[in-house]
Amino acid sequence: MKHASSRALYAYWDRLRASRAAPERSDLDPGAIRTTLGDVFLLELAPGDRQTVRLAGTRICTLLGREWTGHPFAEPFAPEDRFRLLDLVGRVADTALPAVAAVVGRTADGRMLDLEMLVLPLRHRGRTRARVLGALSAADWPYWAGGVPLVQLHLTSAGGLQPATADDIDLVGAPSAAGYPALRVLPGGRT
Repeated sequence: MKHASSRALYAYWDRLRASRAAPERSDLDPGAIRTTLGDVFLLELAPGDRQTVRLAGTRICTLLGREWTGHPFAEPFAPEDRFRLLDLVGRVADTALPAVAAVVGRTADGRMLDLEMLVLPLRHRGRTRARVLGALSAADWPYWAGGVPLVQLHLTSAGGLQPATADDIDLVGAPSAAGYPALRVLPGGRT
């Protein structure tokens, strides 16, 4: 994870889950993540692989130039990336393993913006395939960001994250149960 919003949300999620695979949706406290809330999204997963945005942060909506809440999650993504995107979110929900993806946003006049997407599993009323928490953030905001909307998002790469245990320091390169290489996230010395 490269972006501060992703790292902060992941650290919060990891604290909430404690020894569980994923925290409960009701455990979330928006005040605890207020500095990253603008980059946060919450998805509702429904039968038939429907993934609907239940909440989208203001910075995300500003980048897209529109409200994303209530819309299909895959809507702003390129049609050729939608299957991979839905599969990625489904794997996170099915395996309770987080994932991170590189995304490139494109404006109508061809400008590009590199984004990072973090996808984290949540339980909702005891169900594991009901909600997903995530962040979509830009490391840098060019002068035009927010004034010129991103018209399409492209998923360029994705990988699973294996949450670290207390004494775990191994980088895992073998495919995880989710089918993509796992990476263990370790606490570092920098803030």
